[in-house]
Amino acid sequence: MPLEAGLLEILACPACHAPLREEEAEETPELVCTDGKGCGLAYPVREGIPVLLVDEARRPA
Repeated sequence: MPLEAGLLEILACPACHAPLREEEAEETPELVCTDGKGCGLAYPVREGIPVLLVDEARRPA
């Protein structure tokens, strides 16, 4: 289930404040940090709700 475009425009990575992009990872959608300096955290979207907690984020591989 894609997020509303307006919502995605106002969300930012809690760790570095860079914009987020929506991606499908395995079976779960994620919001991935677009920071080009190495942050790259991926935040899960559970039941259509983004979980923007650094402790819940997946580190880049």
